[in-house]
Amino acid sequence: MTLLSPRTVQVRPGFDLELREAGQGSPVLVLHGGPGPDAVAPLIDHLTTHRRVVAPTHPGWDGTDRPADLDGVPALAAVYVDLLAHLRLTDVTVIGTSFGGWVATQTVLDDHESRISRLVLIDAVGPVVPRQQITVPAGPPAPGPASPAGGPAPRRGPSAQSMAALRAYAGPDMADPGLLPRLATVTRPVLVLWGGNDTVVTPDFGRAYASAFPHGRFELIPDAGHQPIREQPEAVFSLLDPFLTATEAR
Repeated sequence: MTLLSPRTVQVRPGFDLELREAGQGSPVLVLHGGPGPDAVAPLIDHLTTHRRVVAPTHPGWDGTDRPADLDGVPALAAVYVDLLAHLRLTDVTVIGTSFGGWVATQTVLDDHESRISRLVLIDAVGPVVPRQQITVPAGPPAPGPASPAGGPAPRRGPSAQSMAALRAYAGPDMADPGLLPRLATVTRPVLVLWGGNDTVVTPDFGRAYASAFPHGRFELIPDAGHQPIREQPEAVFSLLDPFLTATEAR
């Protein structure tokens, strides 16, 4: 798996954003969820074979500073709008997982220069959906058993620092009650991928999310929970790749 070295980009005077960047071709902005940048590493590794991937670390994750004025999802999305302008990117695909999906959606809504051409959400949070609850983790999981020799490292949830940043951005309810009606204004094609066994946000939540977009498409990933990119990556890629290829050709 490719490990990208981070660099900092000054997107605003006095504010540096940490990001990883690799690959060539059509640009893709990847926005991670609560567990942090490492959780989307398989997705980045896959995309860099044919596309230019820009993968920022949300300020407040992995030891990075979160300025006091970054106090909500709209403020964080504005950073990514500025980043796309700073890098002079156009015809951008934005992919967001979990909390990153909320930020991705807000970034598309605030993209007044039409730099973004398509949106992919993977088990995303953000809107208030009637009769659907979001089960927010209370904190990092308790230490589990060590992995066997030669086996994969045990999967980790958000650190305490990441959870603090997450709550600063998302608020106690982890939702924006005004978000769902605004999705009707998104004219780009949208692919919504969802783990069939997700208990954080259920597939019914995902279906409602997708149907709120005029050009939204919902696809279920069997035998996956809230992180299908780690649990069933090939199933994700089998749906993601044709969507990207078709919409880029269009």
